[in-house]
Amino acid sequence: MKRIYVFLFAITLALAPVITTFTQNQNNFEISKNLDIYNSLFRELNLNYVDEISPSQLNETAINAMLEKLDPYTVYIPESQIEDMRLMTTGEYGGIGSLIQQIGEFVFISEPYEGFPAQKAGLIPGDYIIEINGLDAKGKSSSEISELLKGNPGSTVRLKIKREGVDEPMVKDLIREKIKIDNIPYHTVFENGIGYLRLSGFTQKAASELKDVFVQMKEKHQLNGLIIDLRGNGGGLLNEAVDIANLFVERGELIVSTRGKSPDRTTIHRTRQAPLDLDIPLVILVNETSASASEIVAGAMQDLDRGLVVGQKTFGKGLVQNVVPLTYNTQLKITVAKYYIPSGRCIQEIDYAHKDENGGKTPDLLISTFRTRKGRVVYDNGGITPDVMLDPLEFSPVSANLYARSYIFRFANHFARKNPTIAPAEEFDITEDIYSEFLAFIKEKDFSYTTESEKMIKEMIRIAEEESYLQAVKEHLESLENQLKSIKENDFQTHRREIEQLLRVEIVSRYYHQKGKIVSAMKDDPELKEAIKLLSDKKTYMETLEKGRI
Repeated sequence: MKRIYVFLFAITLALAPVITTFTQNQNNFEISKNLDIYNSLFRELNLNYVDEISPSQLNETAINAMLEKLDPYTVYIPESQIEDMRLMTTGEYGGIGSLIQQIGEFVFISEPYEGFPAQKAGLIPGDYIIEINGLDAKGKSSSEISELLKGNPGSTVRLKIKREGVDEPMVKDLIREKIKIDNIPYHTVFENGIGYLRLSGFTQKAASELKDVFVQMKEKHQLNGLIIDLRGNGGGLLNEAVDIANLFVERGELIVSTRGKSPDRTTIHRTRQAPLDLDIPLVILVNETSASASEIVAGAMQDLDRGLVVGQKTFGKGLVQNVVPLTYNTQLKITVAKYYIPSGRCIQEIDYAHKDENGGKTPDLLISTFRTRKGRVVYDNGGITPDVMLDPLEFSPVSANLYARSYIFRFANHFARKNPTIAPAEEFDITEDIYSEFLAFIKEKDFSYTTESEKMIKEMIRIAEEESYLQAVKEHLESLENQLKSIKENDFQTHRREIEQLLRVEIVSRYYHQKGKIVSAMKDDPELKEAIKLLSDKKTYMETLEKGRI
């Protein structure tokens, strides 16, 4: 029997190269066959279709349709979007330096970056773009306008803008500059000795910037803890995440490994430098939009029991992308592997190979358990589940509508035109007079909104009428509708506090830009308060680190 097994094993080894070669040849044939079909189809369309076609547009549509069958991170990058890729990796791009947003048919300047061309040219939030280099901007999307505004540093872009309160349009000539987005837009040390820094990206030099900020904090203060705020941070460069983790753990620690379908796509990333501080208590703030590199940092700190993760479960993006050049200055961002953090669990939430089955999510029965270095139980159910779970901040319907439909934005512009200065960002608050002015402003603009409850009642009336029950229930439904209207009339007082928070942060940004916006938002930040409370209570901090999530 043993001889038979040896004989069969020998045959398997002998046939392996043949099978591999056959499979590769078959794959190569399939590729050649389908490329030939595509080329012949494309040629026939170009020669015979009844109307003129745009070959480049058709080709891009075909490519994007093909890639949609994969995952959302494998994307084709035409030459026109190369600047966007440079921004994602370096944090730099050539442009005017401003956030923009679409409202109706026009794109508005929403937040000029301090010290960059938009601000230096005198553009302010609320200005909307009519023309760019003579091209009509009406009806164009934010992404289309963004592409027109970007360009080589040193080049000129002419904008025609309209400003509320000014009769005639204004023409501004801006010289594009290299715009650098800060990885750390704000940092501070509170009176209790707890340091805080907001990390908004993982572009080149993010780790060295964080290192410099942390060293400065230690030189000037007696630090009792550090909060790294990764909320809203969608990630970036893998090596920057590893180097940031390296600041707080020993050299040689495994931070993340990547595993692809071929051996050359499997890599292990360990810390390479001596750490800065192995003892300072850490809290990593995360939310549902913390993704990729943010999840590597948060997950590594959790798996190594080096710090506590606080907030909401993270996004669950554990797919590795490489950017490869294609012909004619185009690129392909392609998923090549998955991330695995020190405990061995995968960050990835959705299995896109099976996305039609249960949305691609792993069934609860198949979720595996893993353990941190100290033995705490963690799970591979996608993303990072915090050690201290907090409910996300949810706005009332009135606040959500005011914000989403730009009434908060427009009032802040209105307020800034009338008030040249305000108190410092940390001191400014919405007074009774300001709130009354806001209520008058939205009344003048005929603001109204429909709640989900009102929509449901209208739907119930429609269904009752279809089923001939309306006469029997009409009185009850109308009574319920009137009760809701009565309650709704008090929404501006019932939810005044959250409306004031939105107003305060938006108004402050008109005077103190992004840093002021962060400072103002921190005044009413329950997650930040929880992080500070945790670091201030060493006993609870250590117990949570030893026992697991609370």
